[in-house]
Amino acid sequence: MSAGPGLPGALAHLEPLLDKGGYAALALLVGLDNALIPVPGQTMLIVAAVYAGTGRMNVVAVALVAWAAATAGAEGTYLLGRRQGSALINRYGHYVRLTPQRYERAEAFYRRRGTSIVCAARFVDVLRQTNGLLAGANHLPHASFSAANAVGAAAWAGAWTALGYGAGTNIGPLYHEAVRYQLLLLPALALLLALVIARRWWKRRHRHLRDRASASP
Repeated sequence: MSAGPGLPGALAHLEPLLDKGGYAALALLVGLDNALIPVPGQTMLIVAAVYAGTGRMNVVAVALVAWAAATAGAEGTYLLGRRQGSALINRYGHYVRLTPQRYERAEAFYRRRGTSIVCAARFVDVLRQTNGLLAGANHLPHASFSAANAVGAAAWAGAWTALGYGAGTNIGPLYHEAVRYQLLLLPALALLLALVIARRWWKRRHRHLRDRASASP
């Protein structure tokens, strides 16, 4: 592969790896980035898309490789979570105050909202690496996870490929803005989840008090 397009900052550090490894390097980093290992898979996808925009790679191939690798990586962590997630939580959950009762409530929440979480998780750091494990540990049905996983991976790969391909070597400012947006999105999602849990707790408590009052002589 010919020399890279001269990207700025953190993007430039991945150019030599992409020059040497091509699509295999893209698949490796994207797959690991979606399987609990915090490597720069998303950044590698952007670099590959920029290469495609300058004629050094095929844009369709970049998107398909990223989609397949992201889907496979999350599928692997889902299976790990399904087989070992509950045991790990039961063994180590008390260190983070995750009692069996709280885990049961989280599991019920994930069963209802899990597919939406899986679809959106790719666009948030930390969730991108862990969403398969969490879905498996919370026993989201495999068919539901696989469908949401494929859709989320397609949206993620398509969005970053389109951004890098369209921006070309002017990707630097857009990339920094996108990263800043992600850093803001994670606490917003955490706050939303906390509000949902608090609302459910309040409704349960209110129902419990009402039942006690009605049962009193």
